[in-house]
Amino acid sequence: MSELQQEKHPFVEFVKNNQKVLTYTLTAVIVIVLAYFGYTELYQNPREAKAADVMFTAEKYFGLDSSNYVLNGDGTNKGVLYVIKEFSGTKAANLAKYYAGISYYRLNDYNKSIEYLKDFSTSAKQVQAIAYGTIGDAYADLKKNDEAIEYYKKAGGHFPEDEGVSSEYLYRAAALLELNGKIDDAIEIYKTIQSKYPKTDKVFQADKFINRLKIQP
Repeated sequence: MSELQQEKHPFVEFVKNNQKVLTYTLTAVIVIVLAYFGYTELYQNPREAKAADVMFTAEKYFGLDSSNYVLNGDGTNKGVLYVIKEFSGTKAANLAKYYAGISYYRLNDYNKSIEYLKDFSTSAKQVQAIAYGTIGDAYADLKKNDEAIEYYKKAGGHFPEDEGVSSEYLYRAAALLELNGKIDDAIEIYKTIQSKYPKTDKVFQADKFINRLKIQP
C-alpha cells in the first residue's frame, strides 16, 4: 500500500477544508449563468416569462444554500423541479437543471446530482466546467473513481482561461489517478499544472507530489 493510501489524501482534505469557498464560488457563478440566459431573452415569450417568474425565488434560495427550497419550493413559491417538469424545453428549465444538480449534490444525493447535471448544457464555459466538475465530485463520493477522473479532466480542460478552476479540477483528477495506482498518468497531469498554471496554488502541490512519486520504489 502506498504512502498516499495510508494517510488522508489532500484531495479529501481540500473538500473538507474549503466547503465554504466552493459554495461561494458556485453562488458567484449564478451571476454568470443569468447573464448568459438573460432575462430579456427569457421574457420574449409568455412561457419563458412564466418559467422565469417561478425561478426567481428558487435562485434566491440557491444563493442562501437552502437546497430543499430550491428543489421543491417553500410552500408558497415553486421550486426548480416544478420548472423542469412544467416548462420542459425552455431556457429556464435548462438552467433549473443546473440548480437542481448542484442542490442535490449539497444534499448528498449524488446520483440525482449526476442525472440533472448531465442533462444540463450551456455555452457559458465557466458554468459548464463547474457542472462537469460537480459531476466528478459526485462520482468521487460514490467511489466511482474512473468516472470521476473522466469528468475532472473534462472540467479542467473546458475553460483553461479560468486558471483557478482548471488547475483545481486537474489536480483532483491527478489525485484520484494516483490513488488508483496510475502513477505515470498522475505525474503527466501534475506536469500539465506546472506548465500551464504556474501562478496557481495547485502548482506547489504538483511540485510536491511529482518529487515524491519519482522517489517511490
